[in-house]
Amino acid sequence: MRHITPADLQAFEKVYRLNLINALPGYKPTNLIGTADAEGFTNLAIFSSVIHLGSAPAVLGIVTRPTTVPRHTYQNLKTTGCFTINHVHASFVGQAHYTSADFDADQSEFEQCHFTPEFRDDFPAPYVGESKISIGLRLKEELPIHNGTVLIVGTVEHIYLPENVLLPDGTLDLPAVDDVCVSGLDTYYRASSVGAFAYARPGQGPQVKTAPASKE
Repeated sequence: MRHITPADLQAFEKVYRLNLINALPGYKPTNLIGTADAEGFTNLAIFSSVIHLGSAPAVLGIVTRPTTVPRHTYQNLKTTGCFTINHVHASFVGQAHYTSADFDADQSEFEQCHFTPEFRDDFPAPYVGESKISIGLRLKEELPIHNGTVLIVGTVEHIYLPENVLLPDGTLDLPAVDDVCVSGLDTYYRASSVGAFAYARPGQGPQVKTAPASKE
């Protein structure tokens, strides 16, 4: 088994180190973050850092890169206080990846990458019309991290998804919409279920989860 130390990491070529560290967490969720400025000009960016922070109240987070250079997503959500999280599906994964290009501030990734901005229910941040699962969030707080990144904490105000994706127990059938995940910075995968297990209790061992009763 290979052992990599901090000294080894420091000695690695920059891109090699970047690829390695980004791949260490394994598969990560892939989402498009939609924002708009005060005038309604839209921005869209791919993120692999969306995390669950709590369910009551419903709170999700994203991690933004250091603001040593202009970060349009960060600037917009600070201005309007709102952003959207939109799932990425296999049918448009290339377009989603292309949003990571360094577009100028006056170039909307919605237009440049051929996505449809949709404003719903008077929410000031745009959703991705092509995404089957979208969430509207309001900025609650931001937590600076020592390396210059920022954890953005948002409360969930809107959820949009197809009826057939929402299962009777509240979980989501992500393969039904061909969701993708990412490893590293640029390699995308489809995910498939390998099993579901009941709430774990000491002394019982792993218990296979029984299928929930139908809604009908």
